[in-house]
Amino acid sequence: MLKISGPSYGKFCDGWSRRDFITIGGLAMGGLSLPNLLRAEAQSGVGKSPKSVIMIYMAGAPPHQDLFDLKMDAPLEYRGPYQPISTKVPGIQVSEHMPRMAGIMDKLVPIRSMVGSLSGDHDSHICYTGRSPRGTVIPPGGWPSLGSVMAKLCVEKSTGLPPFIGMAPTAGHPPYGSPGHPGFLGAAYSAFRPNGAGVTDLTLNGITSDRLEDRRALLSSIDRFQREADSSGLMDGLDAFNQQAFGVLSSSKLLEALDISKEDQKVRDRYGKGDTKNYGDGAPRNLEHFLVARRLVQAGARCVTINFGRWDFHDRNHSELLTHLPLFDQGFSALVEDLHRLGMDKDVAVVAWGEFGRTPQINATGGRDHWPRVGCSVLAGGGFKTGQVIGATDRLGGEPTERPVHFGEVFATLYHWLGLDIGTVTLPDLSGRPQYLVDGWQPMKELI
Repeated sequence: MLKISGPSYGKFCDGWSRRDFITIGGLAMGGLSLPNLLRAEAQSGVGKSPKSVIMIYMAGAPPHQDLFDLKMDAPLEYRGPYQPISTKVPGIQVSEHMPRMAGIMDKLVPIRSMVGSLSGDHDSHICYTGRSPRGTVIPPGGWPSLGSVMAKLCVEKSTGLPPFIGMAPTAGHPPYGSPGHPGFLGAAYSAFRPNGAGVTDLTLNGITSDRLEDRRALLSSIDRFQREADSSGLMDGLDAFNQQAFGVLSSSKLLEALDISKEDQKVRDRYGKGDTKNYGDGAPRNLEHFLVARRLVQAGARCVTINFGRWDFHDRNHSELLTHLPLFDQGFSALVEDLHRLGMDKDVAVVAWGEFGRTPQINATGGRDHWPRVGCSVLAGGGFKTGQVIGATDRLGGEPTERPVHFGEVFATLYHWLGLDIGTVTLPDLSGRPQYLVDGWQPMKELI
């Protein structure tokens, strides 16, 4: 990791400074420089798409029975104390603690029958890849996340922004702090993390921000080793790639997108602030991350992931939810409304989910335990057919009874929407074997 030292020029959201973002390392994960990342993008050439995805990982898994699938006919020890409220769409009800989302239900698609988590382990892997970490043969290098696949296949040219940006900070439980891993695609397709692990691995001492004026010298000092080691035949294009690389490093687009002070105060107030500190060993409940995500895709980022909260409520489930649900309700609804206000709702898809559901019966300490048999999610944007609920569970919320939806089906839908042919597009793993984007799943007809 290489950082240019220099003065701080004001703060962005979550306490970030301008100095934090003049960081070469975030764009040079695993010793691969940004020019090399751009070379890899140029080599892919499989598909191009102007569309973007914002994915919210609800770390720890939310209780579906207390969000979108309340069971009022079940005994109290199953249904809990929450009451349902009507929404803008007749016949659809949600938790009383999500009034803002209820008011825009015509723009949402709750899914009440998410399946596919085979293990019940706390792992963001299935949310970012669509594949369970168990029950399937994992290729050498591991499965790549959606953001990494998009960084490889959906980038036509440098936009001055990294294509894949993860808002996840370092977390006590590492999967809760993952923005999605690149898997067998390699470190060149890692997420750029403005506030995450590895930011301070290496510091390039003696290089100040003043030396940004000497662009040739700066890039030479950053990437000398990679240039000398490059034997791939791409040396002829080095100048062009370096020019693109410095376009990202010196572009104001990333800084401007991260600087929410440029937003109208009414917009900022609608999103709110939330918390900036991690919740336990999970992620923060930072509402400004929703606004930053919208600004990033608006500026040209292809995939932005947000890690929100820690929903693993084995104790005091309903009192804990009172600190999570209102904040999530505000941030998610503000994002969806904003995308519609700006005319971005057809070109930006939004997905929020956790890794599994929670037990139908409330335990002795008032919590809900892990329940991989069924969970929930909510989608918006993408030009999808919104204003509907997909799937249903039984009377106690323990088993899907209508239209089980596998995580892989949502991924198939997103890839199809992005213009990628899931039946033909493959990516080679580290052994050279071609791997399909999804494991035989098809796009959801209910959405497209």
